[in-house]
Amino acid sequence: MQRIDTLIPPGRPAARVELLLGDLTALDAEYALDVLVVSAFPGDYLPTPGSLIGALHRKGLSVEALAADKDVDLRSAYACWLSRPLAPTDPGLRFSRILCFEPATRGQPPEVVGDIFRALTPILAERPEIRRIGLPVVAAGDQGYAIPTMLAPLLEAAVHWITRGLPIERLSIVLYDAADVAAARETFERFKAQLTTPVPQDLSRRLSPEADAATPEPATVAPDYDVFISYSHKNTAASEALEAALRRLQPDLRIFVDRKDLDIGCAWQPEIFETLDRCRKVVALLSPDYLASKVCKEEFNIAWIRAREADQDIIFPLYLFSAALPTYMKYRNFFDCREGDADKIEAASKVLLKALASGSTA
Repeated sequence: MQRIDTLIPPGRPAARVELLLGDLTALDAEYALDVLVVSAFPGDYLPTPGSLIGALHRKGLSVEALAADKDVDLRSAYACWLSRPLAPTDPGLRFSRILCFEPATRGQPPEVVGDIFRALTPILAERPEIRRIGLPVVAAGDQGYAIPTMLAPLLEAAVHWITRGLPIERLSIVLYDAADVAAARETFERFKAQLTTPVPQDLSRRLSPEADAATPEPATVAPDYDVFISYSHKNTAASEALEAALRRLQPDLRIFVDRKDLDIGCAWQPEIFETLDRCRKVVALLSPDYLASKVCKEEFNIAWIRAREADQDIIFPLYLFSAALPTYMKYRNFFDCREGDADKIEAASKVLLKALASGSTA
């Protein structure tokens, strides 16, 4: 394995993103991983000669067999599943698990890489021991995209999410063909040169445990909103009922509900980050429609990352309609309003206001 280049995400001195040349099925101990990311079409684990799944099969590891006994199955909501811990017999297979990403549809490159990090967020929430992740340049093989076309948005998404707090210590992006090195190195160096925007002081201090303890804490910025209602537009009636109940009980409550139709092709949504950072509580109206919405899952993931970094449980889950919730959504004490029960929504508004008044969680 050859290291081509490395970058440190802003504000995360303990994390790194590295570009490597080598074989993901023949890793040295120095490059051992907690998780190897592979991609596939839904349910199609055919070990074709030029694929990573095929290379693993030749080393005695069948992704199809792993798929038959998954540890975490998030295919319906996040198009991915996580294998159980592995004990490979081949010494080059130095990773503990496989994360298989298998979206039902293939979009443009930025959408593809954005979905990978949407999938990683619930996995890392449920398995906090995972810190070292490796993957090839996704969609540059059988999908036929050029290395620079895929590497640029992959780096952009990775650095943004890690900077914001996604708990990755090392992300290894691995090239297999030496002929791709020159173009990949140029793309990587160009991206590094653009990392000149300083991280906000409060975010930098929150993300960096090495921050100077003698430096005074910055003044706390008052939030612009008390409540951010995260909901599927198909559940608008329930959102409006909750908002009306809150305003009846506390007319001056500052509520953010006017979510725009955002570009889900982006690797992330800056507007969501900015607004969520200015809210005291995020009320997630959980339902099958919520899980089907990329924007809703983006909002929940961002809130989860913010809560983890600030060590505050800012999420107020309101279980609106029965759904197969991922573990990281249902481990919290949610307020049960199934199946869209108006009286329970009214009761939930009172519990939420009480939590806001006390500064505690529900």
